[in-house]
Amino acid sequence: MPRRILQGTVVSDKGDKTLVVRVEKNIMHPLYKKYIKRHSRYAVHDPENKYKTGDIVSIIESRPISKTKKWIVTE
Repeated sequence: MPRRILQGTVVSDKGDKTLVVRVEKNIMHPLYKKYIKRHSRYAVHDPENKYKTGDIVSIIESRPISKTKKWIVTE
């Protein structure tokens, strides 16, 4: 199965080697057929502590690194 690649904005960089990335998506409402914005927050592994709050990054699915980290930042 291919790995998922998502793009989002860094909302927190307080953890050591960890970022929190907010990924927004548009979904269609099943009844009203209008698009609604939804978002998810992912804990992401950043080994070099390179990215800061407000940066736009791409993340890729990986093996579990800790209890909540299952994503790695790619760019």
